[in-house]
Amino acid sequence: MLLANNCHLTYCTNIHPAESWNETFSQLKKYLPSVREKAGDKDALMGVGLRLSNQASQELDAKELTRFKSWLKKNNFYVFTMNGFPYGAFHYEKVKDLVHYPDWLSRDRLDYTLRLFGQLKELLPVGMNGSISTSPLSYKDWFSTRSAATNAVIQSTYHILEVAEYLAREKAESGVCLHLDIEPEPDGLLGNTREFIEWYEEYLLPEGVKYFRKKMGLKAAEAKALLKEHIRLCYDICHVAVSYENHSSLLKKLSEKGIRVGKLQVSAALKVLFGKYNRQKIKELGLFNEPVYLHQVVAKLGPRRLRRFYDMPPALRHFNEEHKEWRVHFHVPLFIEKYGLLLSTQKDILKVLKLFSEKPFTNYLEVETYTWDVLPDELRLDMAESISRELKWVKAQLSHFKFDE
Repeated sequence: MLLANNCHLTYCTNIHPAESWNETFSQLKKYLPSVREKAGDKDALMGVGLRLSNQASQELDAKELTRFKSWLKKNNFYVFTMNGFPYGAFHYEKVKDLVHYPDWLSRDRLDYTLRLFGQLKELLPVGMNGSISTSPLSYKDWFSTRSAATNAVIQSTYHILEVAEYLAREKAESGVCLHLDIEPEPDGLLGNTREFIEWYEEYLLPEGVKYFRKKMGLKAAEAKALLKEHIRLCYDICHVAVSYENHSSLLKKLSEKGIRVGKLQVSAALKVLFGKYNRQKIKELGLFNEPVYLHQVVAKLGPRRLRRFYDMPPALRHFNEEHKEWRVHFHVPLFIEKYGLLLSTQKDILKVLKLFSEKPFTNYLEVETYTWDVLPDELRLDMAESISRELKWVKAQLSHFKFDE
């Protein structure tokens, strides 16, 4: 879906349970036309936010890629962004912290990402840039000491630099600009946007200057420009909201530092304001306590006082009257603001979309509510209807704002 200022809106197909390429292609053929029709754009050109597991990407060989490209063209779809965060199984079995496995310390993660970029390059329409989002290096709780975590950051950074080199050489050869968009997530090694910026300035740029001086003979300014083009931020609104970060301040800081947002993931978290009916609110939260995904909780105890829980069960056990507010990493439907006595961070989405309309900071917007099959029963609606409703909701909100041209 094309928006103002040549911006593209889609949804991430990690919503659909599929691990093999045949399963993935089957789901795309089933849902993409239906979603587009229900969104009111029957037969219109529509972008796809493609998710391929490692297995699917291995099975998507040259023959299958040609078949897929033919189907996309025939049916008026195009791929412009991919989600390379979940490597393995993502539905119907316990995922939890394994969503980070293998992490960026591993050659497997690097090889998977490079393979995805090779496939994205073949799928991209002529003249378009391509984006792949990825994990925040690793999972913080896998490292028992600060020294171990620092070593993990350094090793991961070297692998990220290998990706940057591949993308730079690809652009020099073909003219196609591809970028890797790193997605901070609560309890990731890069757990929020502040930590991403610190990593970018304290590790990526300094190590990158040395790396590209040796590999390509670049001067410091040239190396930094290369990195800022090919290594970007995936701005997930849910994740930023869970960390209580200020959107205006973050986007201003990113702009000042020349760090680019490669993709905006439009997503909402659960929010709970405590004070009255606390027992009932905790009971209602229990309906969202499911065993597949990690649902990190950040409790606000007062100004600048936060307490983090790695998942919902320990947060539910340790709730007390000192807790003023909770933000829960549970991607809930964008178009619903209230769930009984619970709320969503929908207002964060509206804030970001307003800032985006005033000064677009990326060309790619991707709706990412992947929890439809683990929502409480009364919220589990028809999949195509739910996805299209989210896309229409985002377009409707943007229509209220005047884009700066």
